[in-house]
Amino acid sequence: MQQYDIIIVGGGMVGSALACQLASTQLNIAIIEKSAPTDFEPKQPMDLRVSAISSASQQLLNETHAWPLIEAMRSCPYRYLETWETPNSHLLFDSKAMGRDCLGHIVENRLIQLALWQQFSQYSNVDVIDNQTIEHIQTLPDGYQISLKDQKISCRLLIGADGANSMVRTAANIGVTSWDYQQHAMLINITTQASQQDITWQQFFPTGPRAMLPLNGNNASLVWYDSPQRIKMLSQLTNQQLHQEVTTHFPNRLGEFSVNNAGSFPLTRRHAQQYVKSNVCIVGDAAHTINPLAGQGVNLGFKDVQSLSQVICDAVNHNECWWDESVLKRYENERRSDNLLMQSAMDAFYHTFSNEFTPVKLLRNVALKLAQQSSWGKKQVMKYAMGL
Repeated sequence: MQQYDIIIVGGGMVGSALACQLASTQLNIAIIEKSAPTDFEPKQPMDLRVSAISSASQQLLNETHAWPLIEAMRSCPYRYLETWETPNSHLLFDSKAMGRDCLGHIVENRLIQLALWQQFSQYSNVDVIDNQTIEHIQTLPDGYQISLKDQKISCRLLIGADGANSMVRTAANIGVTSWDYQQHAMLINITTQASQQDITWQQFFPTGPRAMLPLNGNNASLVWYDSPQRIKMLSQLTNQQLHQEVTTHFPNRLGEFSVNNAGSFPLTRRHAQQYVKSNVCIVGDAAHTINPLAGQGVNLGFKDVQSLSQVICDAVNHNECWWDESVLKRYENERRSDNLLMQSAMDAFYHTFSNEFTPVKLLRNVALKLAQQSSWGKKQVMKYAMGL
């Protein structure tokens, strides 16, 4: 049985970034991922799943040497972020107010994962185990044992980066607080005739926001939040029929466009009751999921990566017992409150803008107007969102 110092279950964006960040410790690391990312071809259609990468996340990806590879494939910087409910309540953020060229980049999730995977060959102490299914996770007196289809491996520290339905979290008996937002989100990839790639925007409706995220070229990702029944109906339409629905129900800002593909997913809020137990940690969506209306999901996951890798690296450098629960609690203490704050803020936005009570509608639009007039307030919001 192969013995590792650390086994990371989940080789998506967060798990892969963590493996790269921990490689400098010279600890023996295995990363288990069921499906390796497919290779990139310039003529490939845009993937549906994309992320808004903040400045802090870009810095992390630079540290792993993945960012130049991402830029060489596809990414779309945006300078403006605009949100509104009524025509006279627009709130506009401009990167130039922060002295920066852009607020962030919209990047396909697969390309982030692929660029990180391309780094693994640089590390002799990182083993990639893909195309394998975990059959069983078992606790040991000094760690964990993973039973795969044709082998068993063990470790001192098991890290769950395996998503919202984390097998590691379940095996460690870590509880979760969760609820369903009673909304689904539909992702619709389009190609526009006119270029509008420097802005991402979002309008609030009683049934949920409708947003546009710019993609490379004259492409864009539309996000339509609505009831599960409405999204199910939209999912059954042809591209031509969906084009008509978007034209009718989205803000009249897209111009001429064509629909390329679409998909949907439910919105659920989860937060693990703890991030650390004996010989186990969880990060990213395994620890927390958030309403995606502010695009902060993967950015919170990358903050987890930065925190946990720093805690382990510092412990190794100071000859501490890096896998000890008391050491790893430093990561939980740093990240859990910040993640909870962001979740709570998004919940407040969700409940406020889904409320049709007239005084609430008036108050929130007044709040948007006041926010637009406050340069200091907008800078503080931008600093937090960009991770500065």
